Amino acid sequence: MSILLSADAAAGAAGTAGGTTGTIFIILVYVAIFGGMWFLLMRPQKKEQKRVAAMLSTLATGDCVLTTSGFYGIVIDINDDMVIVEFGNNKNCRIPMEKTAISRVEKAGEA
Repeated sequence: MSILLSADAAAGAAGTAGGTTGTIFIILVYVAIFGGMWFLLMRPQKKEQKRVAAMLSTLATGDCVLTTSGFYGIVIDINDDMVIVEFGNNKNCRIPMEKTAISRVEKAGEA
């Protein structure tokens, strides 16, 4: 009788250990999924934000810019968060816009 009791106790202990191992495995799977999402989604987005911030910080007057709406223009004046851009050959076509509306910058000396 005592042999049967010790066998049941051992089976119960093995079942508890298996449940703990299963829980740890599920937690590791969630950590792996979160890590994969971080590297596939969040990390590239932060790198792009840093690239755009660096591009806008080097913006100077005379630079040729491409706006998010697809217009090319020359930067005439720069304020804190606003930029005045001249479009086309007409000197009267100067439009103030936010810096965030600039998608690409070509420096004045480069071609």
